[in-house]
Amino acid sequence: MAAAEETRDDRSPIPEIAEPPRRLRLGLGAIVLLVIAALAVTIGIGVWRGATAPTAVVMGPTPSPGVSVVAGRIYVHVDGRVRLPGLYVLPSGSRVVDAVASAGGFAEDADRAGVNLARVVADGEQLVVPAKGAAPPAGAAAAEETAGDLIDLNTADAPALEGLPRIGPALAERIITWRDENGRFASVDDLLAVPGIGDKMLEGIRPHVRVG
Repeated sequence: MAAAEETRDDRSPIPEIAEPPRRLRLGLGAIVLLVIAALAVTIGIGVWRGATAPTAVVMGPTPSPGVSVVAGRIYVHVDGRVRLPGLYVLPSGSRVVDAVASAGGFAEDADRAGVNLARVVADGEQLVVPAKGAAPPAGAAAAEETAGDLIDLNTADAPALEGLPRIGPALAERIITWRDENGRFASVDDLLAVPGIGDKMLEGIRPHVRVG
């Protein structure tokens, strides 16, 4: 009996089995918070980079090489003392005031009396706004003279119209008749409404006419 009890007392205690490490389980709410935090960090980096990078200024629509002038549109290079110098696409019949407005308006030191705001600008023209006290830019007088040489569709008589490319007496009379019946030409493109004038003829006439 004593031997049995001795045997029991000699039994080694059963070692406790350690619990396996618990896996970290994230709820749906925690995952959403982590994603939002990552996005916030990404956006913050982008804002910081944007604040330190130079800002690009778009000067105006620039035509692709080889692209012809779109009907009803002209290209004008506005330079000098304006806020946003560049190449701008304007409707046919636009005036200097429209070109300056497209370029952001006059700069603070611009000589506003140095340009004729009422003048109609021509396709391919370079309009240079001078600074106060500066001499008129080279070519400014030539530009004014060129614009003055253009035939005004709303005031030209038959002989003047006949001086245009491919315009004979019959077409000249049709132009005058259309003007009498409709009041005036709002743009050079209105010539397409005159019988006998198509797109190809209009492109040949366009550089020589204007609407006042």
